[in-house]
Amino acid sequence: MDAEDARTIGARARVVRRRRGMSLTVAAGSAGITKGYLSMLEHGQRGFNRRGLIDDLAAALGCSVADLTGQPYLPADRATADAMATVPGIELAVCDCTLHDVPDMPARPVTELAQLARRANTHSDETRYALAGRDLGKVLSELHVHAVTGDSDTRRAALAALVEGCIAASGTVLALGRTSLAAALARRGYDAAERLGDPALTGFAAMQRAGSLIRLGARHRTARVLGAALVAVESAADPTAADNARAQAAGMLHLSSAQLASCEGRGEDADTHLTQAAELAKATGERNDLNFHFGPANVAAWSLAIGVELERGPDAAERAAADLPRLAAALASADRRSYLHLDIARGWAQAEGDRDAEAIRHLDTADRVAPTRTRNDPVARELVLTLDRRARRRVWELDSLCHRFGVRGTRSARNAK
Repeated sequence: MDAEDARTIGARARVVRRRRGMSLTVAAGSAGITKGYLSMLEHGQRGFNRRGLIDDLAAALGCSVADLTGQPYLPADRATADAMATVPGIELAVCDCTLHDVPDMPARPVTELAQLARRANTHSDETRYALAGRDLGKVLSELHVHAVTGDSDTRRAALAALVEGCIAASGTVLALGRTSLAAALARRGYDAAERLGDPALTGFAAMQRAGSLIRLGARHRTARVLGAALVAVESAADPTAADNARAQAAGMLHLSSAQLASCEGRGEDADTHLTQAAELAKATGERNDLNFHFGPANVAAWSLAIGVELERGPDAAERAAADLPRLAAALASADRRSYLHLDIARGWAQAEGDRDAEAIRHLDTADRVAPTRTRNDPVARELVLTLDRRARRRVWELDSLCHRFGVRGTRSARNAK
């Protein structure tokens, strides 16, 4: 198999498995799936609809998740290319600066830098990644300077802004497939929050860190981060307080804990965390500190994603689709709305072809809402290929999705011969 053929997760898994000298039986057993199912995955007869399955197979094969997903992908459009051009500056900032030592460089006033960090976070939430990343590396470097060399008040302001800047940077590069860099940025934001001693900021930063670690397949570390953060923030989380940021952070940590449990197939634990998040959200109402969008609508959206991960997709998609107008209105950002439509599409796809028309429609909507984020999501790319493979006739929307994603589906490849 050459590089031209190894474009899918299954095909890459086959290459890795053979180079490791592993049989289908051994690899499948280690991943917790059957030999026949792994064979179908490798030959493109089944798709990777669950993120946890990718993690399990990477662990079984002794490779990284990126080895299987092929990330980062070549940019399929100008917006993605422009966003990727900002990554080197962000990477330089986190590599060249620490919370103990910084370069000798001038820094703009901390109030100005805090505004720029907040603006970058808003752009990232709206999936405007080129705008989010523009000048963000310099902003992060200069915030480090203030956090190390400033007086007490300046240091505290710089650390708080650095947390938000790192959340924005981590979210941006994660959407572009730079998972290891996203984890490094999230860790820096977490360290800044801990140094500041703000429980709410530490909770939000821990949630961002856990999100990047889950994408790496680092489940042990994810569990440790989430467990420690929940212990630290839950005792002081009052959802009825005027400033209920701690409760919002606790709720997001429960959602992330439910995600981890679902990736590991622990359905009861996932449901317990979702229930705890829902109880907090009922009391806080719809909030949006640091653009995490905690509230009843986001709990419903996460419940959908976790239901898909637990292979309850059709039922989860049915509930979300019935409540879509309310959820879409409450989740005002492009990031959250695109995830909502993508997860509905994933849920319908688990109906094994019976609801593929609706899956195509929602996947198309997700791509139109947030094209850069959706096209760089390995599960979304696999879903395009799965839907294309199952199509019994030519579907214009599928052809368009294949072109937009820069992938060549089985049917389209067959038609080209």
